[in-house]
Amino acid sequence: MTDPIRVLIVDDDAMVRAGLSMILSGGGDIEIAGEAADGSEVPAKVAEHRPDVVLMDIRMPGVDGLSATETLRATASPPEVVVLTTFHADAQVLRALRAGAAGFLLKDIPPRDLVDAIRRVAAGEPILSPVVTRQLIGHVADGSADVRVERARGLLARLSDREREVALAVGQGRSNAEIGAGLYMSVATVKAHVSRILTKLGLNNRVQIALTVYDADLGG
Repeated sequence: MTDPIRVLIVDDDAMVRAGLSMILSGGGDIEIAGEAADGSEVPAKVAEHRPDVVLMDIRMPGVDGLSATETLRATASPPEVVVLTTFHADAQVLRALRAGAAGFLLKDIPPRDLVDAIRRVAAGEPILSPVVTRQLIGHVADGSADVRVERARGLLARLSDREREVALAVGQGRSNAEIGAGLYMSVATVKAHVSRILTKLGLNNRVQIALTVYDADLGG
């Protein structure tokens, strides 16, 4: 028996929290560690309940999910964060991903897909397809594309040729096994390369590697 996946649900709507709790509890291997009604409650709730995953609403009247995500991901050994939204191309979603969220889910996601997404994130697998990420970057203009391109290319220049190949493969949404097969290396070696990439670039998950790869291609 493995330990259950502990989830903290953060949403200002009590009915939404109740619905999410009911769906996730039915997964069998997922345990609701706690709930929060505002982003301001997140640090204390995380410290108290030690969740593996935080399911975070983006729009809340007090401290929003973006600010809460940025604060949480800046701490030591933070839980994974998945943000909830009602829009595909959302500037706040993109900022949350840049802050270290492992992905985002739409609030109308089917229950089975929600449970599967939480399991995947808990296993260290981002829940964001390359297509969706490119759509986000393409549709959300923040006026700093040139700066991002220059910064991203400067970051990728720090990598060795092999590390850059792995980073590009991560940006294509490939799993460690797929990267290993394509680059003729073991999964353990791929994991080691990914860890070095994160350290060299000062990033904290695969989504941020993918965003860096996409940013480097903008305007090119």
